Amino acid sequence: MSLVYPYAEPPAPGTRIEVAPGIFWLRMPLPFQLDHINLWLLRDGAGWTLVDTGFADDSVRGLWEQILADLDGPVTRLVATHFHPDHLGLATWLQARTGAELLMSSGEFLTAHAVWHDVGGHGARFMSEQFRQHGLHGERLEKFSTRGSGYRRAVPALPDHYQRLKAGDDLQIDGNRWEIIIGYGHSPEHVALYCAELDVLISGDMLLPRISTNISVFAATPDADALRWYLDSLTQMAQRLPAQTLVLPSHGLPFAGVQPRVAALHEHHQERLHALEDSCIQAPQSAAELLEVLFNRPLDTHQTMFAMGEAIAHLNYLEQAGRLSRSTDADGVIRYSRAQPPSVEH
Repeated sequence: MSLVYPYAEPPAPGTRIEVAPGIFWLRMPLPFQLDHINLWLLRDGAGWTLVDTGFADDSVRGLWEQILADLDGPVTRLVATHFHPDHLGLATWLQARTGAELLMSSGEFLTAHAVWHDVGGHGARFMSEQFRQHGLHGERLEKFSTRGSGYRRAVPALPDHYQRLKAGDDLQIDGNRWEIIIGYGHSPEHVALYCAELDVLISGDMLLPRISTNISVFAATPDADALRWYLDSLTQMAQRLPAQTLVLPSHGLPFAGVQPRVAALHEHHQERLHALEDSCIQAPQSAAELLEVLFNRPLDTHQTMFAMGEAIAHLNYLEQAGRLSRSTDADGVIRYSRAQPPSVEH
């Protein structure tokens, strides 16, 4: 079964498309190779609930001004799926502009503050040391050591309070029940929202139609098996959602076909895992030395940050599955090797 795309084109900047009763699709620009984010406005009685905020720059603020001026009621609630800048960057600004309350999981709220303040193993200085331990060196490492907090630039301010969302919680929005689904691997406690009455899943970054979600390991949790957590989260999602569910992702087009997309993502990551194993047969390899195996293209500093996190996540998976062994050289660099054929996973 292939994916079905009910909408061939996204909404124009500053406009919205109704994709299900009372659910409207917005698209905002991003200043990266991934150049957009989808946001969702849900009618909620006399007002509106907003899911995610967009990136904090003046062009996005200007588009929000157009959209807010066109609404027939106030934005009363703001749901942030996770702490990344394109999802949380304008939360404080939108709260000041609308008076909306913020709803998100504790893992995302607290991680946002840890990254913003460079504490608790989160932030640029911890990430630089993590990448050094995994073999990044020279000019590529120096760029991380001198760039400072990119997160603080992308998220100018953070809210000081919020309403906590937990797995299995219900949100009543315009008379419909939306269940909170917590996913792991992409971020600490990523929130997705599912409405059985409308058969709609707002998936955030957990399930995207064409690209693979970045799965990274933070310096604060260096041994995290983030890729396994992510794949397990997808499996649970595929087992519980109907085949015809309309998925509203943060990037790409809305689609139906949860099960084939989840199956394709499992296959994609297994292919990458096998490629890494094969690359560790002849000699031990560091994560930095394996970047070309996973990403066969030049990487700028921003892309290298995600690539290193993803490489470490895949290597942690393989080590904890017994498919690779880990050692630390005299220079303090972690390397991985495969001394025997991999075990077969079922």
